[in-house]
Amino acid sequence: MTQRPASCSHAPGDACPDGHGHDTGPSLVPPPLALYVHLPWCVRKCPYCDFNSHAGKGALPFDAYIDALIRDLDQDLPLVWGRVVSSVFFGGGTPSLFPPGAIDRFLQEASARLRFAPNLEVTLETNPGTAEHGRFDRYRAAGVNRISFGIQTFDDAALQRLGRIHDSHEAEHAVRLAQDAGYDNINIDLMYALPQQTLAQAAHDLERAFALAPTHISHYQLTLEPNTVFFARPPQGLPDEDSAWDIQEHCQALLAERGYGQYEVSAYARPGYQCAHNLNYWRFGDYLGIGAGAHGKLSSGAQQHVLRRWKHKHPQAFMDNAGTPAAIGGDEVIDAARLPFEYMLNLLRLHEGFSLRDFQARTGLAPGVLQPALATALERGWLHRDGGRLVPTDLGRRFTNDVVALFLA
Repeated sequence: MTQRPASCSHAPGDACPDGHGHDTGPSLVPPPLALYVHLPWCVRKCPYCDFNSHAGKGALPFDAYIDALIRDLDQDLPLVWGRVVSSVFFGGGTPSLFPPGAIDRFLQEASARLRFAPNLEVTLETNPGTAEHGRFDRYRAAGVNRISFGIQTFDDAALQRLGRIHDSHEAEHAVRLAQDAGYDNINIDLMYALPQQTLAQAAHDLERAFALAPTHISHYQLTLEPNTVFFARPPQGLPDEDSAWDIQEHCQALLAERGYGQYEVSAYARPGYQCAHNLNYWRFGDYLGIGAGAHGKLSSGAQQHVLRRWKHKHPQAFMDNAGTPAAIGGDEVIDAARLPFEYMLNLLRLHEGFSLRDFQARTGLAPGVLQPALATALERGWLHRDGGRLVPTDLGRRFTNDVVALFLA
C-alpha cells in the first residue's frame, strides 16, 4: 500500500491538490463519448462562416456521402470499442439539406456498430430556409430528437447583410413546423453585435425568439474569423467593444428574466434542456468525428494519452478516400505540457467550473501542475472556490481569454 505524505490532508482516493505523485494506478479515465457527424454542404456560404462548408452545385451526392460516412466510422471503430455513445450531433454545412431517409440510414448503420445510450440526444442543425412540411416528422421518426435552428437574427435587413437565405417569417414558420411535429427540444442560434445593430434591435431579436418558446438559446457575438469574406472586407457599422459589452449584459438580463439559465459563455437553457453534446465538449469529454473535415478527441486509459484526429476537408477527396488512411488528415497525441491549457480552454467556458479530481481524470496529470496559475487566478479574483470546485467569477467570465492564457505551458 502506498503511504500518503504526512503533509497531505485530502481523503484517500481523492486527487492530491499539492501534486504529490503517490496516487496509484492509471489516473486518466476515459470520459463520456459523443459522436459528431459533419455534413459539409450548404446552399450558400455565409460571409462570416469559417466552418468547413461548401456551397452545393447541382444534385448533391447524399447516398454516396452516407456510404463514405459509414466507411469512415468503420475505420475509427477500434478507437472506441465497447464505449457507450451519449449523444450524436449532425453539424455542417447545412445538415437539413440531407433528406430524412439519409439521416435514418446513417443512424441505423451507426447503431449497429456502436452502443447508443438510452435516451440518446440526437441533434440536427437546421437552416430555416431548408425547412419543409413533413420533413420534421420524418427526421423525428429517424431518431432526431433535438433541432438547432441557425436563425442568427429576426431583422430582415440584417439577415441580408449576413448573407442568409431565409427571412424572419421563414424562421418563425420553421420553428413552428418543428413544434407541430412534436419537437420539445429546440435551440435557436442568435448573434449580436451585428453590423449597424443597436442594443434595442438586439433585445428585439430576443423578444422574437421568446415568442417561439424554444427550450435553448445560443446567443453569441459576431466575430471576424480568418479566411472569411468579413475578415477580408469587414462590414461597416460594427459596434465597438463597449457597445458590444452593453448589448451582452442587457441580453443576459433578459434571458435570465425569461427563465433561461446561462450555463456557458453563449448557451442558455430552460431547466433540464442544456445541450448534452456541447456540455460533453466543454467538460473535456471525448468525441468521435466522422465526415469531411471532422475533428475528434479520444482518450486512452491503456496508453494514458489524449489523441486528436481530423479528416480531410474537401468533400470529394473525403468520399474518394473514406475508410482508408488517406482520409485521415492527421493524428496528434496532445503533449502533456499543453493539456492544462486545452482543458481550461473548455472548462472555463462553463459556469459550473471544475474540480481538481475531474482535471486529473480527464488529463492524467497531477493537479499540482495547475497550482501557480490557479494561485494567480484566485488572487486576481478571476476564480473562486465553491466547495470542491473552482468556479469563474463574473470578472473571470468577462476576461475568459486572460484566465485561460495563465495555463499555457
